[in-house]
Formats: sequence, C-alpha cells, structure tokens
Amino acid sequence: MLIIGLPGKTLTQEDRNWLAAPQVSGVILFTRNFENREQVTTLIDDLRVARPDPFLVCVDQEGGPVQRFRPGFTRLPALARVGELYARDPSAAIGAAEEHAWLMASEMRAIGIDMSFAPVADLARGNLAIGERAFAADPEIVSDLTQAYLRGMRLAGMAATLKHFPGHGSVAEDTHFDVAIDRRTLEELRETDLVPFADGIAAGADAVMLAHVTYPTIDARPAGCSRIWVEDILRGELGFRGVVLGDDIGMAATESLGGIGARIEAHLLAGCDLVLACSASIVPEALAASRHAEPCPADKVAALQGAVAQTWQSLADNPQRNDFVARVTALDTADVG
Repeated sequence: MLIIGLPGKTLTQEDRNWLAAPQVSGVILFTRNFENREQVTTLIDDLRVARPDPFLVCVDQEGGPVQRFRPGFTRLPALARVGELYARDPSAAIGAAEEHAWLMASEMRAIGIDMSFAPVADLARGNLAIGERAFAADPEIVSDLTQAYLRGMRLAGMAATLKHFPGHGSVAEDTHFDVAIDRRTLEELRETDLVPFADGIAAGADAVMLAHVTYPTIDARPAGCSRIWVEDILRGELGFRGVVLGDDIGMAATESLGGIGARIEAHLLAGCDLVLACSASIVPEALAASRHAEPCPADKVAALQGAVAQTWQSLADNPQRNDFVARVTALDTADVG
C-alpha cells in the first residue's frame, strides 16, 4: 500500500524496521541512495534479503533532468529529444523511443530494479515540473511515442507506468511546491491530455500514476484523491485494470488534504492501490497512520515485479545494447546534469 523512500546508501536498523511493516509494498530509490553501480546493487540485494517478495524496488530513471543513477549507467537524453526527432522523421523517433525504453529498463533490471516509473505521457505545454521530460506538445505525437516506449519496456521485462494521469503538462505550477489547478472541462481534456493515456492503456500499460493537479470542473479534489478520476474515468470509462499509484504525498499540492494520514486515506478512498511517501522524514508518520490499513494485495504487487533480467555482464556484452547506446546517446550530446 505504501512505497517509501529511504534516507541513505545502506540499510540501518530503522530502515529494516520500516521494511518489516506489512503495509509497505516497496521502496523508491533516489540520488541520495546512490554512489555507484556496485553500491546501489548491494543496497538492492540487501533490500531483497530484508523484505521477501512480493516487494517492489522502484526508481525514476527517465533520462534528461530526472535520472537518479548516473555514473556507471547510460546517460539517457530527455524524452523531448525523441519528440524533436519525430518532427523530422516519425519512423526514426518511434524506433528511438523503443530503444531508449529498452536500454533504460534493461539496465535497471540488470541491477534488480523492478520498476522505473515511466514513461511520462504528459504534454509539453509549459509545466514547470514536466518541461523536457515530456515527448512533445501534440497529443497524437505523445501517444505514438508513449506506445513505442511501452513496447521497449515490455521487451526488457519491466512493467510500464503512465504518468501523470490525467495530464500534468498543461498547467504552469509545479505540484512539488504549489497547488496546480486546471480549469478545462472533461471534454477538453479528452481531446488533448487524455489521448496518450487512453491509447497507452489500450496498449497494455501495467500501472498509472495520478497527478496532484486539481480539475475543478470535474472534482474539487486533486486527481489522485478523486473517485471520479480513479474509478469513474480511469477504471470505468478507460477500462484500466492495472495498478493505480498516487504520487508523492509529501508534495505541497497535497497539503490542503491535511496531515500525512489524511493524505494517505484520501488516496486509498479514491481507489489508489499504492501511495508514494518519498521523503524519509515522513515515513514514520505514514507508517503510524496506515498501521490499520489493508496492505496492497500480493497479486497486484507481484504483477509489477520485473520479469526478464540479464546480468550486468551479459548486458554489457550484448551487441544490441551497444548499438542502442550509440543511437540513443546521439540524440543528445549535451550534459544532462
């Protein structure tokens, strides 16, 4: 039910106590948990020992500005570079999206990561948090490239997560720091931001992560806390049958819901299966507030665990991987920071 963040690069006894809580279904790793490939692989192995399956080890390894693991891994270009290629050569861009996805997911699976929360299916329409993390502004282009990205992830044995439903790209505010309100109607959203999500769901996306954006013409609550968005639209209208994730409950856009416990409850009542508590500082409160909640069903957690995984050495020796690295990194020769 909870996916939690950990404070450091090794497991402490407090971390192990957190992991033992039945409501914890997984962890999400960040740059603060990473020093190099050897260290993070050891950390992941220790997590597997501390908490048996089904259990998820997750990360955001999108590329561009959001790539948590850098030294020792391919420096992935932002998805916007793939969208720019689409404007010149759609067929080449679709191939690049598949290769980017396969490369990202294969490297993560090789070290034991189950899920990298990808792809971003938002539109590139000026949002401060999304920016070049999105493929493009045109919903049809984003749809084509999102479906290609899903195919690449699936070939690498990783479940795909569409984010941030129903679309975070068309409001300016960054929900990490501000409340974001999108006043468009549902019909306007169906014609724009919802297009890549609907098509990605039809293509077999395994999970969907909700935005903390509020759409007051549909519901007064942020999308992740809205049964209208989760049950009526996502599961009902769009027919999604996979796992629904609420985004990080530590973000400023959730503060109006109340304390950490109220935020967790709001997401669960809306129909979310898993809720992210990314900051280690809020984990004790999240655990205390959720101690009587039902854990996420084991079959839902197991459905998101990685399937195919090469060893790092076999991946490094794979000529296909080396070809993909050359083509994908050629999309962006600038430092991704």
